[in-house]
Order: sequence, then C-alpha cells, then structure tokens
Amino acid sequence: MALCDLSLLIGFHLGYNILMNPILDSRFSESAQLRQVCWLDICGNIHSNMLTPGSAYAAYMVYKLADDSYGLDSPAQASVSIGGINRSTRKVSLQLHAGSGQQRSTRRNRRRAVEDAVLPCKRADGWVELELGEFFCEGGEDGDVSFGLAETQELGWKSGLIVQGIEIRRKKLG
Repeated sequence: MALCDLSLLIGFHLGYNILMNPILDSRFSESAQLRQVCWLDICGNIHSNMLTPGSAYAAYMVYKLADDSYGLDSPAQASVSIGGINRSTRKVSLQLHAGSGQQRSTRRNRRRAVEDAVLPCKRADGWVELELGEFFCEGGEDGDVSFGLAETQELGWKSGLIVQGIEIRRKKLG
C-alpha cells in the first residue's frame, strides 16, 4: 500500500512535520519522513473483496530510521480490524536492537516495557519490516481491513521515521 493510500496522523500540521521524498529501486514512488512530532498514528485500509477468501494474511509496515532519529524507542500499539471488529492488537517496537548512545540509555529505562514487544526484521533491500498483525479473510465479508500503528502515550518529540508503505501478504496456514 503506497503512502498516498495511508493516513499519517501526527501531533501538528502535516506539511510542517512530514517530508515527502522520492525512492529509487522501490515499487513505491515516494516515502514519508517524520521531521518532528509529539504523537504518531499511521493507518491504512484495503477492501476485503481484494483479498482471497479462506486465506490468512499479515500487514507489515516497511520503514527505515534515519541516522539522526530520536524519540522512537517507546513501544507502540499495532492493530488490525475487519469491518470495524478488532482482529489483532499487539505491542511493537520500531527499534531493531538496543541501539547506542542516547537511545540505549533511554531503552535501559524502558527495558521492561519493550520486553514483550514484537520486533522488526531487517530486509535484504535495506528496509525494515514490522508485522502489525495477522488476520484471516473468511470470505463473504464486506468491508475494510484496517491496520495501523500508534504511539500516543509518550509525548516527547519524535523524528526520523521514514515510511515506505504497508504490505499485505498471505501467510501459510499451519
């Protein structure tokens, strides 16, 4: 799902806090980079009739963290719902590992909070993917599958999240 199909809700006016950049070597034409926000809410949706009935799926946010990113070490909530009914909610971390410098000391203070968070994986293309949640498409459902990531509890400044998009992929059953 390209950025034009996602809603990036942030703590202040969109134009001042998100920088749109072209991406080379990607199926998406551009990325969105957070400049500076206090809270973050990224959400998107796809109509259920675009999915194969009787199939399991997962939604993945594809992103990078800029070298000078900060404030993105607190756990976030990821969710998936179908037709307004919540199917998956989980605590997630945007960080690949404990980090270094300022982020490491901040993380040490929050170690307990992120212990049970779902961690992202580095991809071969250099981007990072984070599973937002899983869902099963029964078939016959008429409505949107909605997915998102929100961090609205820690109101400190956040910067440097570069979002490429959200991928919906089939999962193998069993």
